[in-house]
Amino acid sequence: MSKEAEPPRPSRGAVQQPQESPPARTSQQSPTRQGAPPYSVAPQGVSPAILRQVRLLEVRTRRLVNSLFTGEYRSVFKGQGLEFAEVREYIPGDEVRAIDWNVTARMGRPFVKRYIEERELTIMLAVDLSGSERFGTGTRFKAEAASELATVLAMSAVRNNDRVGAVLFTDRIELVVPPRKGRRHALRVIRELLAPSPVRSGTDLTGALAYLTRLLTHRTIVFVMSDFQAAGYDRQLSLLGQRHDVIAVSVDDPAERSLPDVGLVRLRDPETGAIIDVDTSAPAVRSAYARRAADERQARQKLFRQLAIDEIIIGTDRGVVEPLLTFFRGRETRARRRSA
Repeated sequence: MSKEAEPPRPSRGAVQQPQESPPARTSQQSPTRQGAPPYSVAPQGVSPAILRQVRLLEVRTRRLVNSLFTGEYRSVFKGQGLEFAEVREYIPGDEVRAIDWNVTARMGRPFVKRYIEERELTIMLAVDLSGSERFGTGTRFKAEAASELATVLAMSAVRNNDRVGAVLFTDRIELVVPPRKGRRHALRVIRELLAPSPVRSGTDLTGALAYLTRLLTHRTIVFVMSDFQAAGYDRQLSLLGQRHDVIAVSVDDPAERSLPDVGLVRLRDPETGAIIDVDTSAPAVRSAYARRAADERQARQKLFRQLAIDEIIIGTDRGVVEPLLTFFRGRETRARRRSA
Protein backbone atom coordinates (compact mmCIF):
# COMPACT_ATOMS: atom_id res chain seq x y z
CA MET A 1 0.00 0.00 0.00
CA SER A 2 1.34 3.44 -0.88
CA LYS A 3 1.54 6.20 1.66
CA GLU A 4 -1.26 8.03 -0.18
CA ALA A 5 -3.62 5.08 0.00
CA GLU A 6 -6.51 5.36 2.43
CA PRO A 7 -5.77 3.54 5.70
CA PRO A 8 -7.91 0.61 6.81
CA ARG A 9 -10.82 1.45 9.05
CA PRO A 10 -10.28 0.62 12.74
CA SER A 11 -13.68 -1.10 12.63
CA ARG A 12 -13.36 -4.84 12.17
CA GLY A 13 -16.87 -5.50 10.92
CA ALA A 14 -19.38 -3.71 8.75
CA VAL A 15 -23.00 -3.34 9.74
CA GLN A 16 -25.15 -5.79 7.85
CA GLN A 17 -28.88 -5.79 7.45
CA PRO A 18 -30.23 -9.05 8.93
CA GLN A 19 -31.47 -11.53 6.33
CA GLU A 20 -34.07 -14.21 6.75
CA SER A 21 -32.54 -16.79 9.04
CA PRO A 22 -33.57 -19.82 11.06
CA PRO A 23 -35.03 -19.09 14.50
CA ALA A 24 -32.74 -18.73 17.47
CA ARG A 25 -31.54 -22.04 18.86
CA THR A 26 -34.06 -23.59 21.13
CA SER A 27 -35.18 -26.83 22.67
CA GLN A 28 -38.54 -25.47 23.76
CA GLN A 29 -40.25 -22.14 23.29
CA SER A 30 -42.76 -20.09 25.19
CA PRO A 31 -44.76 -17.14 23.84
CA THR A 32 -43.74 -13.59 24.59
CA ARG A 33 -45.12 -10.18 23.74
CA GLN A 34 -46.36 -9.63 20.22
CA GLY A 35 -43.56 -8.53 17.93
CA ALA A 36 -40.78 -10.06 20.04
CA PRO A 37 -39.20 -13.39 19.12
CA PRO A 38 -39.75 -16.26 21.58
CA TYR A 39 -37.30 -16.97 24.34
CA SER A 40 -34.69 -19.56 23.41
CA VAL A 41 -33.84 -22.27 25.90
CA ALA A 42 -30.31 -23.60 25.84
CA PRO A 43 -29.61 -27.17 24.74
CA GLN A 44 -28.98 -29.71 27.47
CA GLY A 45 -25.68 -31.13 26.17
CA VAL A 46 -22.73 -29.27 27.71
CA SER A 47 -19.18 -30.60 27.68
CA PRO A 48 -17.51 -31.45 31.03
CA ALA A 49 -14.70 -29.02 30.16
CA ILE A 50 -17.15 -26.12 29.94
CA LEU A 51 -18.82 -27.13 33.22
CA ARG A 52 -15.42 -27.17 34.95
CA GLN A 53 -14.67 -23.75 33.52
CA VAL A 54 -18.02 -22.45 34.79
CA ARG A 55 -17.34 -23.77 38.30
CA LEU A 56 -13.83 -22.29 38.41
CA LEU A 57 -15.09 -18.93 37.19
CA GLU A 58 -17.92 -19.01 39.73
CA VAL A 59 -15.52 -19.62 42.63
CA ARG A 60 -13.16 -16.86 41.54
CA THR A 61 -15.98 -14.41 40.82
CA ARG A 62 -17.84 -15.17 44.06
CA ARG A 63 -14.79 -14.20 46.11
CA LEU A 64 -14.42 -11.03 44.08
CA VAL A 65 -18.09 -10.11 44.48
CA ASN A 66 -18.09 -10.79 48.23
CA SER A 67 -14.91 -8.81 48.86
CA LEU A 68 -15.26 -5.87 46.49
CA PHE A 69 -18.59 -5.33 44.83
CA THR A 70 -21.37 -6.11 47.31
CA GLY A 71 -21.60 -2.62 48.83
CA GLU A 72 -20.98 -0.77 45.57
CA TYR A 73 -23.57 -2.79 43.64
CA ARG A 74 -26.26 -2.27 46.27
CA SER A 75 -25.62 1.45 46.66
CA VAL A 76 -25.56 2.14 42.90
CA PHE A 77 -28.48 -0.07 41.83
CA LYS A 78 -31.33 0.79 44.16
CA GLY A 79 -34.86 -0.57 44.15
CA GLN A 80 -37.73 1.05 42.31
CA GLY A 81 -39.44 2.34 45.44
CA LEU A 82 -40.30 1.70 49.09
CA GLU A 83 -42.31 -1.18 50.45
CA PHE A 84 -44.37 -0.94 53.66
CA ALA A 85 -42.85 -3.05 56.46
CA GLU A 86 -44.66 -2.34 59.76
CA VAL A 87 -46.18 0.21 62.15
CA ARG A 88 -44.24 0.77 65.36
CA GLU A 89 -44.43 3.13 68.31
CA TYR A 90 -42.96 6.58 67.85
CA ILE A 91 -39.39 7.07 69.10
CA PRO A 92 -37.99 10.58 69.70
CA GLY A 93 -36.09 11.53 66.56
CA ASP A 94 -38.52 9.88 64.12
CA GLU A 95 -39.79 12.09 61.32
CA VAL A 96 -43.18 13.63 62.02
CA ARG A 97 -44.30 12.97 58.45
CA ALA A 98 -43.91 9.21 59.08
CA ILE A 99 -46.63 9.24 61.78
CA ASP A 100 -49.62 7.00 61.03
CA TRP A 101 -52.42 9.25 62.27
CA ASN A 102 -55.14 6.58 62.07
CA VAL A 103 -53.25 4.16 64.32
CA THR A 104 -52.17 7.03 66.57
CA ALA A 105 -55.81 8.07 67.07
CA ARG A 106 -56.90 4.52 67.91
CA MET A 107 -54.05 3.78 70.33
CA GLY A 108 -53.91 7.16 72.00
CA ARG A 109 -50.15 7.50 71.48
CA PRO A 110 -48.06 8.17 68.37
CA PHE A 111 -47.10 5.39 65.92
CA VAL A 112 -45.03 5.66 62.73
CA LYS A 113 -44.95 3.69 59.50
CA ARG A 114 -41.70 1.99 58.59
CA TYR A 115 -40.72 1.26 55.01
CA ILE A 116 -37.94 -0.80 53.48
CA GLU A 117 -36.37 -0.44 50.06
CA GLU A 118 -37.97 -2.62 47.43
CA ARG A 119 -35.10 -4.59 45.89
CA GLU A 120 -36.88 -6.18 42.93
CA LEU A 121 -34.28 -5.45 40.26
CA THR A 122 -33.76 -7.02 36.85
CA ILE A 123 -30.34 -7.11 35.21
CA MET A 124 -30.20 -7.88 31.48
CA LEU A 125 -26.87 -8.64 29.83
CA ALA A 126 -26.96 -7.91 26.09
CA VAL A 127 -23.77 -9.41 24.61
CA ASP A 128 -22.47 -8.95 21.05
CA LEU A 129 -21.24 -12.27 19.58
CA SER A 130 -20.37 -10.98 16.11
CA GLY A 131 -17.12 -11.85 14.36
CA SER A 132 -15.32 -8.72 15.52
CA GLU A 133 -15.71 -9.91 19.13
CA ARG A 134 -13.66 -13.04 18.36
CA PHE A 135 -10.52 -10.96 18.04
CA GLY A 136 -7.76 -10.11 20.45
CA THR A 137 -4.05 -9.29 20.54
CA GLY A 138 -3.94 -9.14 24.33
CA THR A 139 -4.30 -12.10 26.67
CA ARG A 140 -7.79 -12.98 25.41
CA PHE A 141 -10.46 -12.25 22.83
CA LYS A 142 -12.86 -9.34 23.23
CA ALA A 143 -15.70 -11.83 23.74
CA GLU A 144 -13.82 -13.37 26.68
CA ALA A 145 -13.34 -9.99 28.35
CA ALA A 146 -17.07 -9.29 27.97
CA SER A 147 -17.91 -12.73 29.39
CA GLU A 148 -15.77 -12.12 32.49
CA LEU A 149 -17.47 -8.81 33.21
CA ALA A 150 -20.90 -10.35 32.60
CA THR A 151 -20.05 -13.15 35.05
CA VAL A 152 -19.16 -10.64 37.78
CA LEU A 153 -22.45 -8.80 37.19
CA ALA A 154 -24.47 -12.04 37.20
CA MET A 155 -22.93 -13.15 40.50
CA SER A 156 -23.48 -9.68 41.99
CA ALA A 157 -27.16 -9.91 41.03
CA VAL A 158 -27.44 -13.35 42.69
CA ARG A 159 -25.71 -12.06 45.81
CA ASN A 160 -28.37 -9.33 46.08
CA ASN A 161 -31.31 -11.60 45.18
CA ASP A 162 -31.95 -9.80 41.88
CA ARG A 163 -33.05 -11.31 38.59
CA VAL A 164 -30.54 -11.69 35.78
CA GLY A 165 -31.01 -12.62 32.12
CA ALA A 166 -29.11 -12.43 28.85
CA VAL A 167 -29.62 -11.62 25.19
CA LEU A 168 -26.86 -12.86 22.87
CA PHE A 169 -26.87 -11.36 19.38
CA THR A 170 -25.04 -11.08 16.07
CA ASP A 171 -27.00 -9.74 13.10
CA ARG A 172 -29.90 -11.71 14.62
CA ILE A 173 -30.97 -12.67 18.10
CA GLU A 174 -28.97 -15.82 18.79
CA LEU A 175 -30.21 -16.72 22.26
CA VAL A 176 -32.36 -15.25 25.01
CA VAL A 177 -32.16 -16.41 28.63
CA PRO A 178 -35.19 -15.07 30.55
CA PRO A 179 -34.31 -13.13 33.72
CA ARG A 180 -34.71 -15.16 36.91
CA LYS A 181 -33.23 -15.36 40.39
CA GLY A 182 -30.94 -17.90 41.95
CA ARG A 183 -27.45 -19.35 41.71
CA ARG A 184 -28.49 -22.19 39.40
CA HIS A 185 -29.94 -19.75 36.90
CA ALA A 186 -26.88 -17.47 37.09
CA LEU A 187 -24.64 -20.46 36.34
CA ARG A 188 -26.71 -21.16 33.25
CA VAL A 189 -26.19 -17.57 32.09
CA ILE A 190 -22.44 -17.94 32.68
CA ARG A 191 -22.38 -21.24 30.78
CA GLU A 192 -24.03 -19.63 27.76
CA LEU A 193 -21.50 -16.80 27.81
CA LEU A 194 -18.54 -19.17 28.01
CA ALA A 195 -19.69 -21.56 25.29
CA PRO A 196 -21.69 -19.57 22.75
CA SER A 197 -22.51 -21.08 19.37
CA PRO A 198 -23.65 -18.19 17.19
CA VAL A 199 -25.07 -19.08 13.80
CA ARG A 200 -24.07 -15.81 12.17
CA SER A 201 -21.01 -13.54 12.34
CA GLY A 202 -22.40 -10.15 11.25
CA THR A 203 -23.55 -7.29 13.47
CA ASP A 204 -26.95 -5.65 13.80
CA LEU A 205 -26.67 -3.57 16.96
CA THR A 206 -29.68 -1.47 15.96
CA GLY A 207 -31.84 -4.58 15.65
CA ALA A 208 -30.67 -5.93 19.02
CA LEU A 209 -31.50 -2.64 20.76
CA ALA A 210 -34.93 -2.55 19.11
CA TYR A 211 -35.55 -6.12 20.26
CA LEU A 212 -34.67 -5.22 23.86
CA THR A 213 -37.02 -2.23 23.72
CA ARG A 214 -39.90 -4.51 22.66
CA LEU A 215 -39.00 -7.30 25.05
CA LEU A 216 -38.53 -5.47 28.35
CA THR A 217 -41.87 -4.41 29.84
CA HIS A 218 -40.61 -3.26 33.27
CA ARG A 219 -37.72 -0.94 34.09
CA THR A 220 -34.52 -2.94 33.73
CA ILE A 221 -30.79 -2.33 34.15
CA VAL A 222 -29.38 -3.19 30.72
CA PHE A 223 -25.66 -3.74 30.11
CA VAL A 224 -24.98 -3.57 26.36
CA MET A 225 -21.59 -5.24 25.72
CA SER A 226 -20.13 -4.58 22.28
CA ASP A 227 -17.24 -2.91 20.48
CA PHE A 228 -19.88 -0.51 19.07
CA GLN A 229 -18.17 -0.65 15.68
CA ALA A 230 -21.43 0.01 13.91
CA ALA A 231 -23.44 2.97 12.72
CA GLY A 232 -27.02 4.12 12.89
CA TYR A 233 -27.87 2.76 16.34
CA ASP A 234 -28.26 6.23 17.93
CA ARG A 235 -32.07 6.38 17.82
CA GLN A 236 -32.67 2.88 19.15
CA LEU A 237 -30.15 3.41 21.95
CA SER A 238 -31.97 6.62 22.88
CA LEU A 239 -35.36 4.85 22.91
CA LEU A 240 -34.02 2.05 25.10
CA GLY A 241 -32.40 4.55 27.45
CA GLN A 242 -35.65 6.48 27.91
CA ARG A 243 -37.34 3.46 29.52
CA HIS A 244 -34.43 1.64 31.12
CA ASP A 245 -31.12 2.22 32.89
CA VAL A 246 -28.67 1.48 30.07
CA ILE A 247 -24.93 1.05 30.61
CA ALA A 248 -22.67 0.72 27.57
CA VAL A 249 -19.76 -1.68 27.99
CA SER A 250 -17.22 -0.88 25.26
CA VAL A 251 -14.81 -3.74 24.56
CA ASP A 252 -11.62 -2.90 22.70
CA ASP A 253 -8.17 -4.19 21.81
CA PRO A 254 -4.81 -2.34 21.62
CA ALA A 255 -4.53 -3.04 17.87
CA GLU A 256 -7.80 -1.18 17.33
CA ARG A 257 -6.34 1.97 18.87
CA SER A 258 -3.01 1.99 17.01
CA LEU A 259 -1.74 -0.14 14.14
CA PRO A 260 1.47 -2.05 15.04
CA ASP A 261 4.45 -1.81 12.69
CA VAL A 262 4.73 -5.40 11.40
CA GLY A 263 5.35 -4.76 7.72
CA LEU A 264 3.04 -5.85 4.91
CA VAL A 265 0.09 -7.82 6.26
CA ARG A 266 -3.10 -9.26 4.85
CA LEU A 267 -6.18 -8.59 6.99
CA ARG A 268 -9.53 -10.31 6.76
CA ASP A 269 -12.75 -8.81 8.07
CA PRO A 270 -14.19 -11.52 10.39
CA GLU A 271 -17.76 -10.42 9.66
CA THR A 272 -17.82 -9.82 5.91
CA GLY A 273 -14.83 -11.90 4.80
CA ALA A 274 -13.36 -8.91 2.89
CA ILE A 275 -9.56 -9.01 2.53
CA ILE A 276 -7.19 -6.06 2.38
CA ASP A 277 -3.38 -5.80 2.17
CA VAL A 278 -1.90 -3.13 4.43
CA ASP A 279 1.66 -1.82 4.66
CA THR A 280 1.86 -1.21 8.40
CA SER A 281 5.46 0.02 8.09
CA ALA A 282 4.23 3.24 6.43
CA PRO A 283 4.09 6.00 9.09
CA ALA A 284 1.32 7.82 7.20
CA VAL A 285 -0.87 4.72 7.27
CA ARG A 286 -0.36 4.16 11.01
CA SER A 287 -0.94 7.84 11.77
CA ALA A 288 -4.17 7.99 9.75
CA TYR A 289 -5.37 4.76 11.32
CA ALA A 290 -4.79 6.05 14.87
CA ARG A 291 -6.47 9.37 14.02
CA ARG A 292 -9.56 7.66 12.63
CA ALA A 293 -9.75 5.30 15.61
CA ALA A 294 -9.56 8.26 18.02
CA ASP A 295 -12.26 10.14 16.08
CA GLU A 296 -14.62 7.17 16.20
CA ARG A 297 -13.98 6.67 19.91
CA GLN A 298 -14.64 10.35 20.67
CA ALA A 299 -17.85 10.33 18.60
CA ARG A 300 -19.11 7.30 20.51
CA GLN A 301 -18.32 8.85 23.89
CA LYS A 302 -20.02 12.10 22.85
CA LEU A 303 -23.16 10.14 21.92
CA PHE A 304 -23.20 8.37 25.30
CA ARG A 305 -22.87 11.70 27.11
CA GLN A 306 -25.72 13.23 25.07
CA LEU A 307 -27.97 10.28 25.94
CA ALA A 308 -26.88 10.30 29.61
CA ILE A 309 -25.62 6.72 29.26
CA ASP A 310 -22.69 5.60 31.41
CA GLU A 311 -19.82 3.78 29.70
CA ILE A 312 -17.52 1.08 31.07
CA ILE A 313 -14.42 0.51 28.92
CA ILE A 314 -12.76 -2.90 29.13
CA GLY A 315 -10.10 -4.48 26.94
CA THR A 316 -8.30 -7.66 26.01
CA ASP A 317 -5.10 -6.42 27.66
CA ARG A 318 -6.44 -5.62 31.13
CA GLY A 319 -8.77 -6.91 33.82
CA VAL A 320 -12.38 -5.92 34.46
CA VAL A 321 -12.09 -5.16 38.20
CA GLU A 322 -10.79 -1.59 38.01
CA PRO A 323 -13.17 -0.40 35.23
CA LEU A 324 -16.15 -1.82 37.15
CA LEU A 325 -15.06 -0.28 40.46
CA THR A 326 -14.53 3.06 38.70
CA PHE A 327 -18.06 2.86 37.28
CA PHE A 328 -19.62 2.01 40.66
CA ARG A 329 -17.76 4.75 42.51
CA GLY A 330 -18.45 7.34 39.84
CA ARG A 331 -22.17 6.66 39.98
CA GLU A 332 -22.19 6.75 43.77
CA THR A 333 -20.37 10.09 43.79
CA ARG A 334 -22.87 11.62 41.36
CA ALA A 335 -25.79 10.31 43.43
CA ARG A 336 -24.38 11.94 46.57
CA ARG A 337 -23.96 15.27 44.79
CA ARG A 338 -27.55 15.19 43.56
CA SER A 339 -28.89 14.45 47.06
CA ALA A 340 -26.70 17.08 48.75
